[in-house]
Amino acid sequence: MRIGNKNFDLTNQILIMGILNVTPDSFSDGGKFNNLDASLRQVEKMITDGADIIDLGGESTRPGHTQISDAEEIGRVVPMIEAISQRFDIPISIDTYKGSVGTAALQAGADMVNDIWGFKYDPTLADVTAKYQVPCVLMHNRTSQNYQNLMADINSDLQESIDIALNAGISKDAIILDPGIGFAKDYAQNMETMHHLEDLQRLGYPVLLGTSRKGFIGLTLDLPVTERVEGTVATTVIGIMKGASIIRVHDVLENKRAAQMTFGILKGAPWTNSI
Repeated sequence: MRIGNKNFDLTNQILIMGILNVTPDSFSDGGKFNNLDASLRQVEKMITDGADIIDLGGESTRPGHTQISDAEEIGRVVPMIEAISQRFDIPISIDTYKGSVGTAALQAGADMVNDIWGFKYDPTLADVTAKYQVPCVLMHNRTSQNYQNLMADINSDLQESIDIALNAGISKDAIILDPGIGFAKDYAQNMETMHHLEDLQRLGYPVLLGTSRKGFIGLTLDLPVTERVEGTVATTVIGIMKGASIIRVHDVLENKRAAQMTFGILKGAPWTNSI
């Protein structure tokens, strides 16, 4: 898969997507990287630690978050995208569900769209993604936690997002799926989704796993958000064993090493871009 100016082989390597939130209220690192210099230092650190992609978000999507205007979100992300693009050679993913924000971000130099609503909140984002011919991450989400059959319903919901993408003209080989851990799922449903993650393989697309420091880890270990690195690493290992190709995390170095070790055991050899 081509992301930005780089080609990735998702059958022979695991990609690490480093999270950069330029928000005051994200659940894990809100306010830490609002300053441009602080953000650039964090990007440099994540690249050094082994990140393959930077996922930039300008609006918190934690439980109970307050939605901000498109203009405010654009004002947060566009200067960051421009600065990162000028200083580093790494693909940038824009974490948004809004068509206007996606347009501004892609015009500024973003290389990928990561939509927590899988194009269902604002279908124009699918048209924007198709226009700029960039890959997209379609995450599972819905407005309730009522499921008849959890994994079958997740797959059905994701197929709806896939259909929106394909109908907009997005290439099949530019689509990545995310099971949406922590979104529209209670503790038991998050655990079940992790346990049956391999079921997403039936849809035929690469899978991104985003569990970093999330609440179900805190509940399992009875630990605050600042002490969930090991729990996240465990989900990374399980996720790769169950078919995930991209791991979205705050703590790049620890998860990169765990991914390399897991991949090496599964494949009998490490990938070639090891740190």
